[in-house]
Amino acid sequence: MDPVIVVGAGPVGLTLALALARQEVPSVVLDEGPGKDEPRPARTAVLREDTAALVERLTGVALGDHGVRWTGWRSVRRKQVMSEITFDEGDPGPLHIAQHVLTGALRAAVADEPLVRITVDSRLDAIEQERSGITAHTRGPKGTWWRGSYLVGCDGPRSTVRKLQDIRFPGRTAVERHAVAALRAELPWEGRALLHRMPPWRSSGPSAGEVTARPLPDGVWRLDWLLPPGKDLVTPDILVARIRETLAGWTDGSTPAYDLLDTGVHTVHHRLARRWRAGRVFLAGDAAHLLGALGTQGLDEGLRDADNLAWKLASAWHHGHHEALLDSYQTERRAVVAARLRAADQVLPVLRGSGALRHIVPGATRGHEALLTDGHLGRGTVGAPGAYTDSPLAPRHLEGEIPVETLPGAPVTDVRVTAEDGSFVKLRDRLGRGSLLVVLIAPGTGVWDRKHWVSAGVMPRLAAAVTALPHPAELLVAEEYPGAPAHSVLLVRPDGHLVTALSGVRPADLYAAAEATVGGAVKEAEAGSGAR
Repeated sequence: MDPVIVVGAGPVGLTLALALARQEVPSVVLDEGPGKDEPRPARTAVLREDTAALVERLTGVALGDHGVRWTGWRSVRRKQVMSEITFDEGDPGPLHIAQHVLTGALRAAVADEPLVRITVDSRLDAIEQERSGITAHTRGPKGTWWRGSYLVGCDGPRSTVRKLQDIRFPGRTAVERHAVAALRAELPWEGRALLHRMPPWRSSGPSAGEVTARPLPDGVWRLDWLLPPGKDLVTPDILVARIRETLAGWTDGSTPAYDLLDTGVHTVHHRLARRWRAGRVFLAGDAAHLLGALGTQGLDEGLRDADNLAWKLASAWHHGHHEALLDSYQTERRAVVAARLRAADQVLPVLRGSGALRHIVPGATRGHEALLTDGHLGRGTVGAPGAYTDSPLAPRHLEGEIPVETLPGAPVTDVRVTAEDGSFVKLRDRLGRGSLLVVLIAPGTGVWDRKHWVSAGVMPRLAAAVTALPHPAELLVAEEYPGAPAHSVLLVRPDGHLVTALSGVRPADLYAAAEATVGGAVKEAEAGSGAR
């Protein structure tokens, strides 16, 4: 069968290609550029724990060695500390990393992956779809026709794929603008990120704004100043004045020595593509959505797009084209991003000084700080990763379903599990392989060798039920899971979202849940052409 064509060699496109390769699906990555990225210290990404873990699984690179996991967060208004959070192993902070470093790690992994072919200086200019596949044409020194099974546009805000498919991209332009600087300096809160609203050294009014400081390795910081509405030019002199003023304000009046590495102006747009799928063509990342006001991170959502789509394309590639499973990508991911955009648009007038929606957070300055903190840290309504609670893949009417602390459709908690070979691993380490995960909660198994319990109790019956599932599945055992009683069974999707929790071994419920999760893909493919 033909490879998947991935248009765009940014973090989302490269992540998708690697995720497909891990599930034994070949891909061709069309890179419009020369195949390398210019180092830009002021262009960075903030990743939640699970998206950072996704990239680490695919690249084999410990991102914490190349970025900074925040040890804490502080929110300040004028001179008053409004909130302070200290992160620990049980509540890890986000990872802050330069985007060119992240992309470099992905490119290095792609170079070592035989199932991924990357072609540089290849600009897409035509797409043709047929019932059996897709053809794409690129121009440039290596201009040619490419044949694929599916095509995914990961080609950014000005997506050629989106335009060729005539997909509208409505939304709001210039929701926020920020002046940005990356500099090396000693600040008084090493490893901790800071949000400072209404700093006392600034005049009152819209220009007072806010400034954030986020640490990077080697004593480097990224500083962002919220700019007033409009298109006023930010000159180098104005930016240097802001840097000196801000550093002096944070260090009791005297500007400390600093080394300015990079600058820029970051403009935030809010847009959402009307469709994320057109036949065998899909959109992901900035080609499908733009968000970023209030500290929210669009790249993090783009990586979630890739994770969601990869296992569905892999299933279709191996087992045959299946509409319901492929349609679920748009249904799940677009709903999640749309909810975050709505939340941000609702609270923006409150946080930026308009009284139009002040009733949402009645007179609560601390409430304002909490909303901004949620955006920056990936929590709450504004920032938290979405759950696919209304997914068309969710099973219905399971008699044995029980509640646990993770809602169906939400990302699972990363607990230690025993794999089929007897090794102890983290649950997230088993994700992204194309298989469903079945997790038995069995207290005490962690202290006994697997050979003593693998053939005892409910294990033989559960193993037989897993073998009979309509999609490949891996059986794991955990001593505990938040809110799950002993002998409960969890079914987890390949992208780490909980399908259901069952009370005990219930083969019929487990089969029905697994069949719903893959949309009946295997059964339908076998009934149809089934051709690869």
